[in-house]
Amino acid sequence: MVKLSKKQKLKLKAKESALKFKRELKKSIATALVAALGFLIALSWRDVITSWMEKISSFSPIKGNLVSAILVTIISVVGILIISKLSQDGKK
Repeated sequence: MVKLSKKQKLKLKAKESALKFKRELKKSIATALVAALGFLIALSWRDVITSWMEKISSFSPIKGNLVSAILVTIISVVGILIISKLSQDGKK
């Protein structure tokens, strides 16, 4: 069994901390990039969704942005719930 000096223990601990920081940084950058790309996708679909919602809301007595906002919110919440459930399955 090899006995490490105080200096060696400190150096090993610093190296482990640096590796942990590097992993967390990569994870954070990946999350930010995915969020940015998701936002870009949302912006590209904005006009399509808006025109589709205008057609649907024309049949409704409540016209305009309210119906669109409600439908988009419901669809988004369902999507978030599905994605959250799928991401939890891998962690169990």
